[in-house]
Amino acid sequence: MAAAGLHHSDRAGLAVGLADRKLGVVFGVVIPTLLSMFSVVVFLRIGFVVGQAGLYQSIAMFLVAYFIITVTVLSVCAISTNGALDAGGAYYMISRALGPEFGGSIGIMFFLANVCGSALYILGLVEAIMPTFGVPKGSVHHVLPSGYWWSLLYGTVLLFLCFIVCLVGAHIYAKATFIIFIIVVTALASIFISFFSVGPVGVILPDTSALNSTSMSTANYTGFRLHTLESNLFSNYTVDYTTDAMMSFATVFAVMFNGCTGIMAGSNMSGDLKNPSYSIPRGTLSAVLITFITYNLLSLLAAWSCDRYLLQRDYSFLGDINIWPPMVTIGIYSSAMSAAMSNLIGASRILYALSKDNLFGGCLALAKKTSQSGNPWVSVLVSWLLVQVVLFAGKLNTIAGIVTIFFLLVYAAVNLACLALEWASAPNFRPSFPCFTWHTCTVGILGCLVMMFLISAIYAFVSIAFMLLLLMLIHYLGPISKWGYISQALIFHQVRKYLLMLDVRKDHVKFWRPQVLLLVKNPSSCMGLMTFINDLKKSGLYVLGHVKLGVLDELPSDPFQSCYDSWLSLVDHLKIKAFVNLTLADSVRHGVQNLLFISGLGGMRPNTLVLGFYDDCFPQDHLQGEILPSTAHGLDAVHSNTDSEEQCSPFFPGVRAAERPKDLKAEEYVSVIADAIKMGKNVTLARYFNQFKRDKVLWSGRKKRGHRKVTGPFIDVWPLNLLLPDSRGYVDICSLFLLQLACVLHETRAWNQARLRLFLCVEAGCSLQEEEEKKLRMMLNELRISAQVQMVPWDHVVALHWQRQGGRGSLIESAHSDNERQEEDGIQTFPNNVSHLTDDAPQPAVRFLYLPCPPADTSLYRAYLHQVDLLSRDLGPTLLVHGVTPVVTTDL
Repeated sequence: MAAAGLHHSDRAGLAVGLADRKLGVVFGVVIPTLLSMFSVVVFLRIGFVVGQAGLYQSIAMFLVAYFIITVTVLSVCAISTNGALDAGGAYYMISRALGPEFGGSIGIMFFLANVCGSALYILGLVEAIMPTFGVPKGSVHHVLPSGYWWSLLYGTVLLFLCFIVCLVGAHIYAKATFIIFIIVVTALASIFISFFSVGPVGVILPDTSALNSTSMSTANYTGFRLHTLESNLFSNYTVDYTTDAMMSFATVFAVMFNGCTGIMAGSNMSGDLKNPSYSIPRGTLSAVLITFITYNLLSLLAAWSCDRYLLQRDYSFLGDINIWPPMVTIGIYSSAMSAAMSNLIGASRILYALSKDNLFGGCLALAKKTSQSGNPWVSVLVSWLLVQVVLFAGKLNTIAGIVTIFFLLVYAAVNLACLALEWASAPNFRPSFPCFTWHTCTVGILGCLVMMFLISAIYAFVSIAFMLLLLMLIHYLGPISKWGYISQALIFHQVRKYLLMLDVRKDHVKFWRPQVLLLVKNPSSCMGLMTFINDLKKSGLYVLGHVKLGVLDELPSDPFQSCYDSWLSLVDHLKIKAFVNLTLADSVRHGVQNLLFISGLGGMRPNTLVLGFYDDCFPQDHLQGEILPSTAHGLDAVHSNTDSEEQCSPFFPGVRAAERPKDLKAEEYVSVIADAIKMGKNVTLARYFNQFKRDKVLWSGRKKRGHRKVTGPFIDVWPLNLLLPDSRGYVDICSLFLLQLACVLHETRAWNQARLRLFLCVEAGCSLQEEEEKKLRMMLNELRISAQVQMVPWDHVVALHWQRQGGRGSLIESAHSDNERQEEDGIQTFPNNVSHLTDDAPQPAVRFLYLPCPPADTSLYRAYLHQVDLLSRDLGPTLLVHGVTPVVTTDL
């Protein structure tokens, strides 16, 4: 791109010529774009294209190439006219419009394309100089030795001149833009005039004896002859005399396409245009149309007047047949030097912009350095060194394919970016340029990709892989930016569409999965529970809910604005897949009701409420000293010595002190359980999960002793209501829900080494014991649940109860204790039978117990909670589960 990066000025105010002038369509867009596209290719490769491909295929190549770049121009115009533009050029526009992933990866590809393009134009200039001043011609002017190393030396010298100009500043080239444009236009005019004014002449060919010792030393310019046109209509691919390589449609297209690049030059001038939304579309499309007509006319005139041998053996024939040969030479030198310099400037400005955006961390830190005038001299130096490396390729046609692949990939990415913006349907994507649709973007993408693989499948694959690698690196390792992410807009669009398709009326029990709302008072004290529930959710919805006590009328602003990011950082830190819902209420009960009512969307709503257990254990701070990555505050250090637990800051508050009373009373806690059941939600109470060490539990089952593998952790399930000893039913909704939840946990990848143990209580000596066990195993088989069944006699439970109660009352009486025995010391309690019954067995990692429904009489809430407390005391990590919805089926 001949003017690429000309105005990649930094915000400090890089001194660029014309920076203070507001340009219109012609000087701002048309001239830079024409200088980009009328490069060395128009002078040195028109004959090559026609001589190899013939007129028909040449026109077909131009049609394909210009179709691709036209639809790309439509995408560029759409992006460039979507809002106010800064002087950052194409990289600035794309990165700010599409986010750091697309912007950074496209920016690197732009940088590489400009580096290779600069080398391409230097090599083209050397190739143009050698026929004029090279030794083999024998004239007094031909004083330059020829050969690979000599050509490399000449290219190095020319590149060094470009480097000096770029090091001084881009304003030198900017001031000469119009003069160079006049020279190039004059040279082109002389070429057109020469076709009509010069008669038939013999042209001395460059020395091709290395290729063919019998080849002719001259070829004919016939003038306009019908037989000449007929002989040049069809293709005749042969060996390229500069590279000794056999040509094909793909290799010729690769060389030709370089004359079609540079369409971004006008967009790069955006900061200096009076009206970018008006100038960029009209100027760029006008330049594309002018170059298309010019290239096709030159192809037609060359095919009509030049012998094919001349076209194939002398790429600089336009100078040989010109009315004043030095004019073409001047045009070649001017266009090649200007294109090489501007590509070098463009590469340096893109590199500087990438370093300023800090997308690659410290890798590009040095490229930020600038001179006192603001010129990024380190970026210029790095770009110059890379161009010098590319010069070792030695021949124009050798790197033409690589440059073409890079530009095609960049164009495909621009089309893809515009397509993503269109598909995202973001309200703020309202480009003033209307002449594009998703169809043009799609065709542009497909056209670019097809041509890439036709030119070189290996280069295309490597380039795409490299770009995807850059995109992934920036996505996962790059810093958080404030530009906006196109990926977020696309995700939102798709999620909204599929949420609307998720119809709750089509729910079926066989597709049920747990969708959990976990109530969190303070995340510092329940990290173990949060990670455990993440395992339990089975790809379902997982919401972390938090209730802050207060009234909005008494607060100056939303109290959650400052701490929501810290919750998200905690989710990232724990590597759990959860949403966060925070609410403000005058009581915990009302807050939980709000969360149950409003959490989720459409068919994704919580069906299970998980609460921490209400007991006298003091919470432990598991986040003390932890460093959490924040999305907005850099790093969030988590402190534990905060005086006020209710303070909501970027840091999580400390846990409740021993002397501070709870915010929630026992009766209100049971009311929360009753409310959830009334609302049709399953309820789970989690106890002792401050003792749960996930890594220790799971890895204990994977360690090996010698060649023997240690048994995995156990998951114990008690599907019966242990508070009603006379109950023998284990197939009610609550029991099946309990069993399903344990099975879901067992099926997760982390817990697949665990073993389920199912405990069934029966009357000792009962003749129905074997029948009960048989029925249970049959049910497990129908439900496809693999579990070890253990029968436990009720008499053992009753004996333990009598031993603990000193012979007072009965279990049934305890279950229905009246109001007179509500006091803490006088309440009749149930035995902690589970811990006694499993003393001899290996201790499980987690227990699932049946949670009875709270009594209808609210005066019995305290007694109910005390009984549940005794039932689960000192059991280790335990879930008390009450299910209200059917969750299992034996149907297909």
